[in-house]
Amino acid sequence: MTKLERVALIGFGAIGRAVADGLLAAAGDDAPVLAAVLVRPGRAEPVRDALPAGTAVVEDVAGLRAAAPGLVVECAGQAAVAEHAEAVLAAGIDLMVISTGALAAPGRLERLTATAKAVGAQLIAPAGAIAGLDGLGALRRSGLSAVTYTSTKPPLAWRGTAAEEQLDLESLAQATTFFEGSARDAALAYPKNANLAATVALAGLGLDETRVRLVADPAAQGNTGRIEAEGAAGRLSVTMGGAASANPKTSASTAWSLLDAILRRGASFVI
Repeated sequence: MTKLERVALIGFGAIGRAVADGLLAAAGDDAPVLAAVLVRPGRAEPVRDALPAGTAVVEDVAGLRAAAPGLVVECAGQAAVAEHAEAVLAAGIDLMVISTGALAAPGRLERLTATAKAVGAQLIAPAGAIAGLDGLGALRRSGLSAVTYTSTKPPLAWRGTAAEEQLDLESLAQATTFFEGSARDAALAYPKNANLAATVALAGLGLDETRVRLVADPAAQGNTGRIEAEGAAGRLSVTMGGAASANPKTSASTAWSLLDAILRRGASFVI
């Protein structure tokens, strides 16, 4: 990260607000500047009230570009990636995407990476609420043969998803796997729950070769992600768990991981 890099956010929900607070609190001569926040039309005024006067609050990518950020960070969901990612990259601005499941839509990943390459921008994925992507990357370079990602959450974290068609989430008595398939299918079917499946896939074998298991467990105290991988150089088994955020579909550590990735470009990778 260059000195005093200007950072803009897409979204000011629970994750966006936490990341903004962290950026504003960052100290030091090389701390990044929160240049702008992009919100949905009609939502700008309350966000302006919550931010310092020097931070622009805009409602379109043109306003975001006018703030001259060197890095734009998406923390608003898959719909925001679909709406804004191509325009941000086409402007030559690096884009960090937390809602990586949006890249599972047919043709989108290829289109965005081509746009980024054409203008010299980078499409970046932070680790989010998972660990072990460095080891996964090492195995990929040495010859990666199999990757399985398992996401386990309390039953009600799956409320409002396709899981309700298979399970009675209110009365579930034991841990139940309700989805097994590719990371692409998981990300498309569970857009608010399975972004990490796409992140693991993009760091490893890809969206179609990475296997995913989604589990509802009434004994779970929070959200847990587990990577199991095998390659020519060895094996990887990593589990990361913790409390959910205010949105039970998302882990509380997500915002902190995203902030860390911004401040030191650590625990992230270029797609």
